[in-house]
Amino acid sequence: MSLTRAERTIVVSMWSKISTQADVIGTETLERLFSCYPQAKTYFPHFDLHSGSAQLRAHGSKTYFPHFDLHSGSAQLRAHGSKVVAAVGDAVKSIDNVASALSKLSELHAYVLRVDPVNFKFLSHCLLVTLASHFPADFTADAHAAWDKFLSLVSGVLTEKYR
Repeated sequence: MSLTRAERTIVVSMWSKISTQADVIGTETLERLFSCYPQAKTYFPHFDLHSGSAQLRAHGSKTYFPHFDLHSGSAQLRAHGSKVVAAVGDAVKSIDNVASALSKLSELHAYVLRVDPVNFKFLSHCLLVTLASHFPADFTADAHAAWDKFLSLVSGVLTEKYR
């Protein structure tokens, strides 16, 4: 899947506005993700899951972010939200070669963190909603379509190592 010239122009143009609010947008996107898709928190590879392990006893409930304060506006959500939006920014900056720009991130999520690939689609949806709420005048039908296609491309790149 590739973006048309018009779609690339829309994404890059909007990015100049988005990047000035990256922390707020990233935090709100993650808050929306965890609120709308609570299963996105479910995860366990961070732990030693052998029967009787100290980590399993201590944490019982396993989450992607077992050490994160997931309350609205927490410092950890803000920090991770910034990382997420920075990665989107890297993809925008390399819009003609997103796969190269996100290769290491793809490997990290597939081989180390083992994030369920569906979560990238959930995150993309939450980012679209956040962008629409922050930039209603700019988020036209064409912008929505361009960003949806771009984020689908990003999600595809992030999940390609799973195959």
